[in-house]
Amino acid sequence: MMSNEGYSDRILTCRDCGQEFTFTSGEQEFYASRNLTNDPSRCPSCRAARRTSGGGQSSSRPRQNTGEYYETTCADCGRATSVPFIPREDRPVYCSDCFQTHRAPRTARSDSRGGYGGGSGSGGSSYGGGRSGGGRDSRGGGGRDSRGGGRDRW
Repeated sequence: MMSNEGYSDRILTCRDCGQEFTFTSGEQEFYASRNLTNDPSRCPSCRAARRTSGGGQSSSRPRQNTGEYYETTCADCGRATSVPFIPREDRPVYCSDCFQTHRAPRTARSDSRGGYGGGSGSGGSSYGGGRSGGGRDSRGGGGRDSRGGGRDRW
């Protein structure tokens, strides 16, 4: 059983609802055991509400559809099209039909590591690429499971 030595209950104010809540010594010890350095800024009910509404989750959360579309011209066929993101000058934007033709060759991956690079790394796109040299993970193998422990870092 854990001991709560060195910790005492503290009263904090919720940043969402403004109500005071108790940050118990047990919660403080839990935070310390996980190396969490910041105190909670929301009361338990606001944390629960935020969790169920999907607010503040990580970037792996599916993109919210805001309903905003931006008019642009397809880089291949020149047809007018609308996209759910702000087009940038340095990246081509395709209509649905042209996007499918550009996407089709990428469905079968020849690179066993499963990265974006199309396999052989023979020039072309500067997006993604294999890990032949200078990549982030020089240990080889790569991927989530190679970090050890089988646990997510985040």
